[in-house]
Amino acid sequence: MKVIEHFKKATKTHFSYEILPPLKGHSIDQIYKTIDNLKEFEPLNINVTYHQEEVVYKKLPSGLLEKKSIRKRPGTVAISAAIKYKYPDVHVVPHLICGGFSKDDTEYALIDLHFLGMKDILVLRGDPLKSHKYFQPEPDGHSYAADIVKQIQNLNNTVYLDENLKNTTATDFSVGVAGYPEKHMEAPSIESDIRYLKEKVDSGADYIVTQMFFDNKYYYQFVDRCRSAGITVPIIPGLKPVVTKKDITMLPKTFSISIPDELVKEVENCKDNKQAFHVGIEWSIHQAKELIKFKVPSIHFFTIGISDNVKAIAREIF
Repeated sequence: MKVIEHFKKATKTHFSYEILPPLKGHSIDQIYKTIDNLKEFEPLNINVTYHQEEVVYKKLPSGLLEKKSIRKRPGTVAISAAIKYKYPDVHVVPHLICGGFSKDDTEYALIDLHFLGMKDILVLRGDPLKSHKYFQPEPDGHSYAADIVKQIQNLNNTVYLDENLKNTTATDFSVGVAGYPEKHMEAPSIESDIRYLKEKVDSGADYIVTQMFFDNKYYYQFVDRCRSAGITVPIIPGLKPVVTKKDITMLPKTFSISIPDELVKEVENCKDNKQAFHVGIEWSIHQAKELIKFKVPSIHFFTIGISDNVKAIAREIF
């Protein structure tokens, strides 16, 4: 079964989370420790993020600048395969992005995932490079997540980039996409953001995973807007517990989200990050319990390399 089939048949709220590939040169053991730490809650799926290459410029003795690309977190496909091999009962959902990929690169990545038996993918456009103000696709690459969704659906129907291929095999991917309850930071309005989301769904996306939010009203409003726009696929809420006192200023700036004043005051009143860590747990427990009453098919947690807080939350709600 694919993740979407579980969502559609859900009689209870499922649990899922995403992990970061380790930094270049580091071991996969930390990933296994995170999974082992959370496996008692029987996660439906584990998502593996993908990070685009970063571009740095080195000054040469001549005074000219040399451009160099660095991948700080390689190995999304390999990590996904390792998890699938070690934990066969868990759905592994690798992320696939536009940034850093040509259309051919995307096709080869999809072929590799198909060979590995992967059937679930989360598609995102990806962020601009830190050195760029705006997102710039690769030459002959995709500019929007909807374009990757269309390419995946083409492969699902044996349509490859090389039209001369004969007797091709169909892939069998289910596709998730991202949604933004408080709108994407680049969208001019929430209405336009919903239109772009509907284009992704109309292109073949099976479900939506939301950006993090700290006030459930944004999720409820987002669901209402989606349904009014004719988007009927499951919408999975994404949660991230506050971890440090700096989160209340860093997260809104980084992800273009808001944090309720009540949570801001609670964190500001904390003596240290240890107290803030526990405030984040309690806030997410409250959010999750409300969402379960709303009968969401699953709750997805952004671990960002930390799992003890997600474990404490899961103990209370799953």
